[in-house]
Amino acid sequence: MYRTKQIANLVGLHPNTIRIYEDWGFISPVPRQANNYRVYSQTHLLQLQIAKRLFRCEIVQGNLRYRARQIVYACGGENFAQARGLTEQYIHHLETEYQQALAAAQVVERWLAQQVPQSSTTYSRRQAARILETTPEALRSWERNGLISIPRNTEGHRRYGAAEMERLQVIRGLRSAHYSISAILRLLSQIHQPDPDVVGLLDTPNTDEEISHVTDRLISSLCAAKADAADVLAWLHDACTKGSQ
Repeated sequence: MYRTKQIANLVGLHPNTIRIYEDWGFISPVPRQANNYRVYSQTHLLQLQIAKRLFRCEIVQGNLRYRARQIVYACGGENFAQARGLTEQYIHHLETEYQQALAAAQVVERWLAQQVPQSSTTYSRRQAARILETTPEALRSWERNGLISIPRNTEGHRRYGAAEMERLQVIRGLRSAHYSISAILRLLSQIHQPDPDVVGLLDTPNTDEEISHVTDRLISSLCAAKADAADVLAWLHDACTKGSQ
């Protein structure tokens, strides 16, 4: 049995966070003694450990945060068998996201290895967006964020040529794989160095970047999330095994 401060110290959370987790259903209702002090059990400790471990992943793309929260809710209701199944699905989804991130990096490597097709055909922003299966707003955002510069014709209108369309295909692929704008910009600004390490450039923020988000190091963040989910799955397996005995 644990008091609030004791269990908070064990899991490394603030006591107020633990009380909020109870309010939100992340842990089972906590019984109180006659003096109104909360008393936590080993089950509460397990629930808190799982919540803390899963919420270390801050990636919201691909419904990852939602999936993690569903596991925590199942644990809070002591539905550990359901939580185990959800965790298995979560790990599979993390692996899919990881493979998509690697595949997007491979697209960049193929782009670097090939010659840009020669063509005099150019496109308007709307036409380019339709070909790329994205929106004019997305193209405008990528240009505004410095991912690409679009030349203008003699009338001052932006025209997307073969080189621009190739670069946009790469940007679109990376964004679809949930790489951040900062990570893509870092890659594109250093891509022409000899033998560039595409994955390394995408996954390693520069020391001079003032703000670093989790998707600025997407691959390593996904690897960490997979490791955390594997730990949770092992804990849930033990909980289910003990519960069936």
